[in-house]
Amino acid sequence: MAHGLDPVETAPAAAPPAGAVGSVERVVSLLNQFIVLIASIALVGASLVLTYSVIVRYFLKISTDWQDEMSVFLIIGAVFMSSAAIQARRGHVAIEAVSSLLSPSVNRVRLIVVDILSFAFCAFFALMAWTLLHEAIVDNFHSGSTWGPPLWVPYSLMTAGMVLLSVQLLLQIARAFVRPKVPA
Repeated sequence: MAHGLDPVETAPAAAPPAGAVGSVERVVSLLNQFIVLIASIALVGASLVLTYSVIVRYFLKISTDWQDEMSVFLIIGAVFMSSAAIQARRGHVAIEAVSSLLSPSVNRVRLIVVDILSFAFCAFFALMAWTLLHEAIVDNFHSGSTWGPPLWVPYSLMTAGMVLLSVQLLLQIARAFVRPKVPA
């Protein structure tokens, strides 16, 4: 078992099915690969910003009022934008005890139900994030800090990440019905 996940959940996905679902899966997979690379760079960037801040404040006694928000924006982007890629690998936290007690066929049904419920939650979250993004753009919201960056930046990352995660979940649901897995 890899990382505490059931082998059924972590097994490499079969080739995308033919048709519209497969085409969308291939595009989303390429997009996910690109986003994971950018998210990795963002996390390194956040660590560099925070390291710079500590060094400058400690040794040079210079205040940096932008570094906390910059690192938070980078981390928000990395987490939300890479969530679809993690879901594609079923790398999110799972409860192994439940899956190990179920038969493979019941476990597949459990995965479909969980995907449907997760999709409903993520689609609702994406809708609410879209509302926040729209308000931030229309009303020109900015952070209350002295740096005062526009809030559409983190809201757009949250919105895009949740939309991508919703699409990934919808693809997993569609795949379960387009080409159901045959028990091993």
